[in-house]
Amino acid sequence: MNSPLKNIVESLIFVSQEPLTLERIQAVLEGVPAADIQAAVDELVADTAADDRGVQVVHVGGGWLFSTKPAFDREIRRLLQIERKNRLSSAGLETLAAIAYRQPVTQSEVSAIRGVDSTSSLKTLLEKSLIKIVGRKKAPGNPLVYRTSDEFLLYLGLNSLDELPSEEEIAKILQEEKAADA
Repeated sequence: MNSPLKNIVESLIFVSQEPLTLERIQAVLEGVPAADIQAAVDELVADTAADDRGVQVVHVGGGWLFSTKPAFDREIRRLLQIERKNRLSSAGLETLAAIAYRQPVTQSEVSAIRGVDSTSSLKTLLEKSLIKIVGRKKAPGNPLVYRTSDEFLLYLGLNSLDELPSEEEIAKILQEEKAADA
């Protein structure tokens, strides 16, 4: 079904530079009930999920945005002359995980969790905008306090931190992998 509301919502999501939330769409479309907007978004998501489409509407970072389908990544990178994203080092991933699960944290807390100095990893994560400084801790030296950023959610394709696997889920996955390797 090609409703006018669905077409408007599609165009709003298309022009948005960041994930577009239901609240933001509702603010733009004054007087349109949230349920109607949600139904239009759901229909749009279903339409773009079809195999014959090169783009999709994804729910990430608390809102919706257009994304190319992963199957076409190679051709898109070639067209835009983009090198593959530099992957985070294991130290960067450890540091990011420590911050994601223990935030807000200071550099010394992250280093204590990892058992090694995390200064370099924190700098890299700040440069990639995966973490942000949110203030200073009221403690001797007033150390900086770090949290994950909205870019972190986009990078991992999450809507919120609640979608991170729990420590129990991670432990279960690791046990299953060990059992499979044995």
